Amino acid sequence: MMDTPGTLAVQRALLVAAVVFSIAVVLLLDRSTSRARSALRERFLLGVPWGTVVSVLGVLAVYLFVQGGLGYWNRPVTLPFRAWSYFYPLGVLTAAFSHGGPGHLLGNLIGTVTFAPLAEYAWGHYARERGSTSFGSWRTNPYVRAFVVFPAVVFVVGILTSAFALGPIIGFSGVVFAFAGFALVNYPLATVVALAAGRVVRVFYNAVQVPQLTASGHPAYVTPWWADIAIQGHALGLFLGVLLGLAVVRSRPRTARPSAARLWAGTLLFGIQQSMWAVYWYRGGETYVLYRAVGVALVLALATVVTFTVVASDRIIFADLFDGAFSLRKWQAGAACLVLVAAAISGPAVPYNLYTADDGELPGEEMTVRDYEVTYAENVSNGMTAVFDVEAFGESTAVTTSGVIVRSQERGIWTTAVSKGRLAFDGQVPVLVGGPGWRETVFAVRDGWVTTGGNTTYRVLLSHDERARVVYTAEPARAGPVVGGRNISIEAAPQGYYLHVARQNNSVSARLPAENQTATLDGLTFTRQKKKLFVEYGDTKLQIARRERYK
Repeated sequence: MMDTPGTLAVQRALLVAAVVFSIAVVLLLDRSTSRARSALRERFLLGVPWGTVVSVLGVLAVYLFVQGGLGYWNRPVTLPFRAWSYFYPLGVLTAAFSHGGPGHLLGNLIGTVTFAPLAEYAWGHYARERGSTSFGSWRTNPYVRAFVVFPAVVFVVGILTSAFALGPIIGFSGVVFAFAGFALVNYPLATVVALAAGRVVRVFYNAVQVPQLTASGHPAYVTPWWADIAIQGHALGLFLGVLLGLAVVRSRPRTARPSAARLWAGTLLFGIQQSMWAVYWYRGGETYVLYRAVGVALVLALATVVTFTVVASDRIIFADLFDGAFSLRKWQAGAACLVLVAAAISGPAVPYNLYTADDGELPGEEMTVRDYEVTYAENVSNGMTAVFDVEAFGESTAVTTSGVIVRSQERGIWTTAVSKGRLAFDGQVPVLVGGPGWRETVFAVRDGWVTTGGNTTYRVLLSHDERARVVYTAEPARAGPVVGGRNISIEAAPQGYYLHVARQNNSVSARLPAENQTATLDGLTFTRQKKKLFVEYGDTKLQIARRERYK
């Protein structure tokens, strides 16, 4: 089938019709829908999870109006809205509600609409405490619970996930995991079903967006998928949700709580499906280490502790602790364990977030755009991880980085915006900087020459607003072949590229010839044919270098 606009529209229409028809048939055949609507009205004001609606609209508003997604849907401003440090409150306040792009945003919104209604249903707009009335106080007022309390808790959890995240996080996923944690301890199997439902929604959305896809093999620059997971932020959000959910589930009668088997299975399935086992370490450069076995063991431990905390009895196991100050019940021991783990997860973020970008010289020349400084450097200390040099399990935080570096002392930003490998693959990468109400793009461009049988030399230049500057030149590249007893090298310089011909203690240099031009050095004739450089000596002619290729 041809992928013309007309056929794609027909496929979209068929898909939507199939969904509508399928749901309509189920509603006609299922006689329990009226009971479901009644159950929703018993827990929700007018049967609608208004807190979820407010949360979704709030996150969407941040993307559209704060990050500039309304005018640049595919390229929102992200750098100033990350949680860089406690000295940059704007980042801490906005990071949890900002996103890196439309895919990131829609993924978290789908997670919200699948998990948040379950959490809100467990909370309820109508208080269930014995003797309480709906409008007896602000605590039991359904409008306050739906439109104020639930969104306020969502906001506070978002701030906590950004304030205690290890690294400059961005995204609502920490709060989504909090929704899931809250739902897990109340409705474990329903949460797993919601997880599957979210994947169905994603497939449906992708099918509507791209009804027909033609693909073939192609080169790509790929980093490990698990290295893009904010595992610490996800874990912190999950623990916060579990602890908040405990307050609700423990208030129910014992018979109304989920069974141990359901809790354990639900938590384990959720943890595995959501890659909570993907515990990794950044080793420096573009290398990461995945501790898969340790991660799976931690998920099993989490499922066990959560199950114990929810189903354990109120029996006192330690009485009159600290001279009778308090007693410890069985389930409280599990809750204390969860609190300690949450503290251990979030604690290292405190000293990390007390760091801000120093005022020292950046490595290499920089291009300034308002309060941002952009440059390129290789094998320099990574300012994000080298604040506190810690070694554990053979890994260290003192790592180096290479690529396009962006710094803003005003915002406490120091980051490798584009890695060396990414720039070498793409050749040109835009770097977006900005703030509330403004955005600018700096282009990082790499060009280079690859010598035959040798290495590569290259330059990196930055351009912005009709200004361009070479900020980095690599070491000269020496070709493998020795022609007529002479070694041939190419050197990158801000003005261009130079040829060097050396034998014994003598060396001559000249500018690399332009396209379709020649140059003679020490008896060697160099000819430039488009993107290839040839050398001739007597009856010998060979390709000595070529322009670097980018994808």
